[in-house]
Amino acid sequence: MKKLPLVIGLGVGYVLGTRAGRGQYEKIKSVTTTVWQSRPMEGLRTKADETVGEMTRMQATKLTDQVADLVKGKINGNR
Repeated sequence: MKKLPLVIGLGVGYVLGTRAGRGQYEKIKSVTTTVWQSRPMEGLRTKADETVGEMTRMQATKLTDQVADLVKGKINGNR
């Protein structure tokens, strides 16, 4: 569900670009590249990378703990 806005945005961009012709497509591409490489966007990308990394580490720790508890239970004979 979280990818839906991205997919819709890409679809709209594609349709608008193809209808407007190559010149308009190049303008859209240029603006998009400029925005993507801007300093505020760089900060947002860095923050997103940090957040995803933190969430991944938390989930990995949680999963590791669950597996360890399961293995301990099997070793001790608990089911």
